[in-house]
Amino acid sequence: MVPKQLSLGLALPTSWAREDFLVAEGNADSLSWIDRWPDWPNGILVLYGPPGSGKTHLAQIWSTVSGAAIVAPEAVTAAGVDALARGPLCVDDADRIADPVALFHLVNLMRERGQSLLLTGSAPPAQWPFGLPDLMSRLKAMPAQGLAEPDDALLAAVLVKLFADRQLGIGEDVVKYLVPRIERSFHAARHWVAALDAAALAENRAVTVVLARKVLEQQAAG
Repeated sequence: MVPKQLSLGLALPTSWAREDFLVAEGNADSLSWIDRWPDWPNGILVLYGPPGSGKTHLAQIWSTVSGAAIVAPEAVTAAGVDALARGPLCVDDADRIADPVALFHLVNLMRERGQSLLLTGSAPPAQWPFGLPDLMSRLKAMPAQGLAEPDDALLAAVLVKLFADRQLGIGEDVVKYLVPRIERSFHAARHWVAALDAAALAENRAVTVVLARKVLEQQAAG
């Protein structure tokens, strides 16, 4: 029997430690690229994959070893490029940058200054929605590595980790119940773990198969 959890109403941080990155066939090559740093062609790497596929975790791992700053796409502006290009840098969700000219100048400055640059996006860089030919030429020439959605074994391991991040003890039966019933993605795993955490807190009970079935059925019903 899974013991009830004592909630202190605290938001528990996700662990971005290297040892907490769950390696599987769909992400092992991406981790190998991170480990190759600083031996990246022209000091640049692009990681791409669906939301929650592990790009941010890999960026955090790289930031720890390289000292890189991690910024959102909104930080890449004409006025901010010079300051950004003064050290190792990761732009998360770089395919959402509003000013492609600023990104073009950032890439050029990073190369000129010998700084390392990691870009992440949801699709291969050749498919990024920028209408600037010079920028697209640069992007297509960059080394790029994709991350795949998790298989069942990795999804199960991710669920266990996400519950542990929230200090929720769960039984193996809960994981076996969830894996074939939720979308096979890290994004979905985070959604359902958060929903079950909230339901367990609201009802002052443990996360069990009964509770998981109830939450899934309620959300399916709208």
